[in-house]
Amino acid sequence: MKALIQRVSSASVTINGKTKSTIGRGILLLLGIEKDDAMQDIEKIARKVHNYRIFSDSDGKMNLSLLDLDAELLVVSQFTLVADTKKGNRPGFSGGATPEHGEHIYQEFIEHVNTHYKKCESGEFGADMQVSLVNDGPVTFLLS
Repeated sequence: MKALIQRVSSASVTINGKTKSTIGRGILLLLGIEKDDAMQDIEKIARKVHNYRIFSDSDGKMNLSLLDLDAELLVVSQFTLVADTKKGNRPGFSGGATPEHGEHIYQEFIEHVNTHYKKCESGEFGADMQVSLVNDGPVTFLLS
């Protein structure tokens, strides 16, 4: 599982011209699901995303987490994060989850976050989405 997190002032997902989800200050999480991902990967990434200290404290140091600020989370499935880009000019996706497994893990991730942390917004697995964001910083990290 790979998670690209971006600290945002705002973010939204639009599908077929209709806004599905929107958040204010928080984290946009692009989630790449690999073929062997399971519940322990969900728990690890969810815990890390919520506790990762990427928000500035009163001294301007990255010392605060999503939980510290009660900020928002928007999770968007991003299959291309798991691409193998080491050879050639075309990405390989053999390490990615099947659509069925990917959707299952994605839904489990959303359910886990909603149960153990707080409500999160999400995109739609497999949909053609337009993701808009205002990256605050910019601050972006790849977690795996």
